[in-house]
Amino acid sequence: MGMHIRRQQNRSSDRRLRPASMLGFSMVEMVIVIALVLVVSGIAVVNTQGALRDSRVAGAYENSLTQLRMARQRAIEERKRYIVTFGTPAPTGAATPLGAPTTKSIQLFRWDNGNPSPAPVQVGTIDLPVDVAFAALPGVPTSSSKVPDGFGSGITAIDFDQGVGAGAGNLVMFMPDGSSHDLAGNFNNGVLYIARTGDLSSSRAITVFGNSGRVRGWRLLQPGGVATWQVQ
Repeated sequence: MGMHIRRQQNRSSDRRLRPASMLGFSMVEMVIVIALVLVVSGIAVVNTQGALRDSRVAGAYENSLTQLRMARQRAIEERKRYIVTFGTPAPTGAATPLGAPTTKSIQLFRWDNGNPSPAPVQVGTIDLPVDVAFAALPGVPTSSSKVPDGFGSGITAIDFDQGVGAGAGNLVMFMPDGSSHDLAGNFNNGVLYIARTGDLSSSRAITVFGNSGRVRGWRLLQPGGVATWQVQ
């Protein structure tokens, strides 16, 4: 019995004599671990927010590109006219059952054949994210040799009807043969710019060729700090 008691006492003494580092984390070590966890979490949050911002711009660009290409395809398949508008206004006399356009709207209209010709009818509408706009930001190329497909001056965000009057039209009408026109029947060449507010590197552009209706997408790159458009 006496020997058993002494062994227990010896084990208790051994625990008391061990350094604190052998018994578990010290307070300082715990603080350091918590600080590291917080730093890593903060970096992850910042990276995630940046990715979300980029995805909103990319989504707005893809929606614009898709609406144009879909309108052209439907015009060919259905032998009807399809109109895509960016921002305001809607086509003159058009019915807008899905809501009037805003400065952030991408709207699709079908214009049926008939005699007399009926009014265009709105068949689709999409809005840009709150931090994305139709915008040609300061810093994008402005010379005729450097703007996308040579259309416009890099200043006007929605710039269709190139070479027709003052230009700056906000719509594209695709015909059954696939070509792009304005509402007056002129071939409609033009360019559209999209960007996140105040972020030059987020800039995208879309061009449309009147005689063929070809639609091309562009992204702004900055190799060596020089803003340059590249076809996507």
